[in-house]
Amino acid sequence: MLIYAKQPINYIIKNYPNKVKTLYLAKEIEKKEYSKLMKMDFEIKRIPSDAAGKMCKNASHQGILAEVDDYVPYQFKSFLDKNFVLVLSGLSDVGNIGAIVRTAYAMGVDAIVVSGIRNLKLEPILRTSTGALFDMPLAIEHNIYDVINDLKTSGFCVYGADMKGTDIRDVTVKKKRALVLGSEGDGLSSRVISKLDEVISIKMSHELDSLNVSVAGAILMDRMRI
Repeated sequence: MLIYAKQPINYIIKNYPNKVKTLYLAKEIEKKEYSKLMKMDFEIKRIPSDAAGKMCKNASHQGILAEVDDYVPYQFKSFLDKNFVLVLSGLSDVGNIGAIVRTAYAMGVDAIVVSGIRNLKLEPILRTSTGALFDMPLAIEHNIYDVINDLKTSGFCVYGADMKGTDIRDVTVKKKRALVLGSEGDGLSSRVISKLDEVISIKMSHELDSLNVSVAGAILMDRMRI
């Protein structure tokens, strides 16, 4: 997996240096920083800036790129003994998913299940989560209904976000809980909503159609912390 830019690479070097295979430098760095990197166990290569641009398809790489170990998804069934699971139903924007992964880790979510996406690209999610994907157990399951059923039979109270739901501030959140977030454009389907234990929402102070799913998810995850 290729990542680039200072923040995600510095995070992975600090927290998961064993996952770095090769570090590519496309600009000069301070001697002290370079000496520190040379003591690490991964290979360091200096490359021209245009070569770096080709590697990341001309994205903003800030002169530093890294080849890291692939992220290996977890088995969903291993999450059934957790207390707080996040389920993403039909989300497809890797920027949103990456932001949600990073927030979920900060908010104490134990694991994430991504459903309804046949070909989930983990490399951009690792980048947009700024490396936090390596901190978060994540599973990929196609059938959301099987996921909800397994969570329920394992003692989870399954909550889902919808504008017509009960204000989260008025909800007594159970200890063993799952939060389901819907797709960016359509939210949760009526069939998914019918399978939930409780539908929740965020009461707005001003009239707005909705919040970005990563923003709404962050608010709900924070308010569902126990």
